[in-house]
Amino acid sequence: MLNAAILMGRLVADPELRHTSNDISVTSFTVAVDRSYVKSGTDRQADFIDVVAWRSTAEFVCKYFRKGQLIAIQGSIQTRTYVDKDNNKRKAVEVVADSVHFAEPKRDSAASGSTYHSRPDSMEPAAPAYSNGSVGDFEEIPSDDDLPF
Repeated sequence: MLNAAILMGRLVADPELRHTSNDISVTSFTVAVDRSYVKSGTDRQADFIDVVAWRSTAEFVCKYFRKGQLIAIQGSIQTRTYVDKDNNKRKAVEVVADSVHFAEPKRDSAASGSTYHSRPDSMEPAAPAYSNGSVGDFEEIPSDDDLPF
């Protein structure tokens, strides 16, 4: 059997850290994920997917991610049933996050108060910043014709 989910989207709201009665960290949040196709004459649609993270993953998400940030999630799909306040049987589908990753470059902290940014003006990734370096920082690897492969 295989149950794997990989998502990349933007957080709909700031995640909030909660704790169970056994003091286990947990957070649940929603990610807006654009659909890969667009119907002719309409705007791009998005799916809003509920995600749950536990323990250190939950603490990581709450510490470093905010509303609007691009987030990458790897986990599994979980379903559960419950009875709502009107005594109706409901079914919930959510992704349980195994790992969470940053999906956009870090923003220059001097230029803005926000830690991370999106680049709405460009779909291309930011060019890497090279501070200093010279040819003298490298040494030549001696050529050896007796390679083991």
